[in-house]
Amino acid sequence: MGKAVYRSDVALIGAGIMSATLGTFLTELAPYKSITIFEKQPDIGLENTNGWNNSGTGHSAFCELNYTPENIDGSIDVGTALNINKKFQLSLEMWAYLIEQGRISSPEDFIHRLPHISFVKGEKNVHFLKQRFSTLLKEPAFTNMLYSEDPTTLAEWMPLIMSKQDTSEPIAATYVPNGTDVNFGALSRKLFDYLQQEGVELKLNHKVKDIQKIVGGWRISITNAKGQDITHFCKFLFIGCGGGSLPLLQKTGIPESKHLASFPMSSLFMVCHNPEIIAQHHAKVYGRSNTNTSQISVPHLDTRFIDGKKYLFFGPFSGFTMKFLKSGSIFDLAKSLNPHNFVEVHWAGIKNLPLAHYLIKQTFLTKEQRMNELRHFIPQAKSEDWDIVTAGNQVQIIKNTPNEKAKRCFGAEPIISEDGSIATLLGSSFGASASVAEVLNILSKCFSDEFSQWQEKLNEMLPSQANLFTNRAELENYYIKINNILKL
Repeated sequence: MGKAVYRSDVALIGAGIMSATLGTFLTELAPYKSITIFEKQPDIGLENTNGWNNSGTGHSAFCELNYTPENIDGSIDVGTALNINKKFQLSLEMWAYLIEQGRISSPEDFIHRLPHISFVKGEKNVHFLKQRFSTLLKEPAFTNMLYSEDPTTLAEWMPLIMSKQDTSEPIAATYVPNGTDVNFGALSRKLFDYLQQEGVELKLNHKVKDIQKIVGGWRISITNAKGQDITHFCKFLFIGCGGGSLPLLQKTGIPESKHLASFPMSSLFMVCHNPEIIAQHHAKVYGRSNTNTSQISVPHLDTRFIDGKKYLFFGPFSGFTMKFLKSGSIFDLAKSLNPHNFVEVHWAGIKNLPLAHYLIKQTFLTKEQRMNELRHFIPQAKSEDWDIVTAGNQVQIIKNTPNEKAKRCFGAEPIISEDGSIATLLGSSFGASASVAEVLNILSKCFSDEFSQWQEKLNEMLPSQANLFTNRAELENYYIKINNILKL
């Protein structure tokens, strides 16, 4: 079987939400560019983009308490929350534009309106939540947030949680009615359908083996499901493989790939299969982590909509793993180690011994021990009503920063070559919700010569980013329009 050779202006590795979003932007802004997408799996979005592999919040910082840390002086730092909220609004804006233009349809297939609630117990946590509420209420995006310590009000907001809740200790909650649930897998399938209609080539069952820099672009070595070797040349390359992006980035040999390492964690959720219980809960309820070893270990009880059906998830339960992807190899972590990142891995291992110990303990929890965690939210929960589901792996990036050596980074980390010919997003957490903002950042740096020419079109697609509104009322009316388009 001979080796096949192909070319395109742009190549995207990975058929998840990030590649879907970048491909959509380039199709809208530069339809003259040819695009090819390679995915090693047999279908679209089977890793963290899949609805069963992520918590699907549509992260907007309404309820996620780890986005608003408490400062030493007791004040609340809301900078991260405001940034995440702004990024998610851009995503809503982009999706509404695509629907309005007929690029995709039926938003109810991937997004639903759902209240976002923060719920805490204990005097210290109640004080924290009240301070958080007072601080966020001053921000325009959070003006409809409500706060209560009254059990009757809390029962109206979350009846399942409050039906058997012990109210002898202080409890409190904040409530935001305009939260969402997002199925990024369903959204990605719609975006890839649109891209293929516009001539974008999607190559499933194509595994990238090597990436080499050449004059004017990149040479990608690929093997397909039939065992055929393929060489693909492109001018611009994006690696959008989630947790699997770092090993491919390391193959490029670019200076920006040095001194980076990954910290993978497995993830489990409890999923309710009792329709009567599912019907009693209609919200996303986030608690406050009882450990400071892992920023992602924030318990939440989530209503989810997957393929038209309502589910109830509780978790996550993080664990120890050496795989970068759910479908990955136990040798992923070992293969990512090299002389360029050995020091970073060594320091990260020393600094994160408590986290490693915590993850190992989490890995070996029994179902009943996990149920006891759930009973902090639902005291009456019965083991027979819940199943354990393995979710996607979360990979945090370890890198050196000006203030800290071998820092474990929270969130998505863009890595872009000096010449702008290759880019990737490393990390996890709110990345999918911020996909539009992250892709805009990549476009501005990798296509700087053309980006200024795209401004008029970008202003049409994302008017809020261009600050085209003269007052707050105009902006609020625009957001009402977005909600109507998205059927929220």
